[in-house]
Amino acid sequence: MNFLLIVAGLVVLILGGNWLLKAAVALSLKLEIPKIVIGMTVVSFATSAPELIVSVNAALSGAADLALGNVIGSNIANLGLVLAITLMLTKIDVEKSFYKTDWPVMMIASAVLYFFVARDQVISFSEGVILFSLLLFFLIYLLRFQKPAVVVDEVLEEKPLPLWKSVAFLTLGGLCLWGGSEFLITGSVAVAQDFGISERIIGVTIISVGTSIPELAASVIAVIKKEKGISLGNLIGSNIFNILAVLGITSMITPVLVTDQGLLTNDIFWMLGFSFIVLPLVFIPSKMRLDWKDGLILIVAYGVFVYFTIK
Repeated sequence: MNFLLIVAGLVVLILGGNWLLKAAVALSLKLEIPKIVIGMTVVSFATSAPELIVSVNAALSGAADLALGNVIGSNIANLGLVLAITLMLTKIDVEKSFYKTDWPVMMIASAVLYFFVARDQVISFSEGVILFSLLLFFLIYLLRFQKPAVVVDEVLEEKPLPLWKSVAFLTLGGLCLWGGSEFLITGSVAVAQDFGISERIIGVTIISVGTSIPELAASVIAVIKKEKGISLGNLIGSNIFNILAVLGITSMITPVLVTDQGLLTNDIFWMLGFSFIVLPLVFIPSKMRLDWKDGLILIVAYGVFVYFTIK
């Protein structure tokens, strides 16, 4: 029954995230907001909504390890699983913005997160403000220099929705996100108690993969449609938003306290490792290109991570 709750929660979360994204983009277009702004703000926030709702709900429910584990695990899954599977299906040409902006900002955000949790094992309100402020500075920098947005082209190119449909999708999406997170957290905590598994392990494995499914689905669909818009920057951007937006907002609502030391002694180092290794892979052996060999390295590393985490 608890496993069914987890599966139902993930399905409802994915549906809710999709509906929220459609509604947010449709309303933004109606307000005549430029596409580049929509891509960098509305789309990015909407695709991070499942992680945000799960983390806020988990922290408020006293399951802070689930909140932090979800973000750390999602960042690992985005690179070790989503990027790996995408590379197994197609090559990716990497843009210069990767090493000029995206990767450095991801590493800075990851390092700041490590410093905050390693220092006193809690992400406080003031630290949440710092994380969210870094996100705002990042977005202002991107908008000022007109960097190509993290845009879901299929969503932006759809026919504009009537206002009543946009409002309906927004309401339904929000309700599904909250309801799905309730199912997911209730089921996860119960499974953890039944099997003696820590909330942290469920957070960095099952839940993190579940909340990364939209990114994986988008990447695979883009490969099937032979879209050239598949970008390493999209996944890097998702990781930046997970740390700065999801944990920033969550800790401003309620402090995120680390209770399971595995998050500090194991998981966060894996996240830092996956974030770092992408840089040399981009240059070796083929400069500014990632292919199936890089995907193989990443997915093997992800398998090792899962093995040592649940061992």
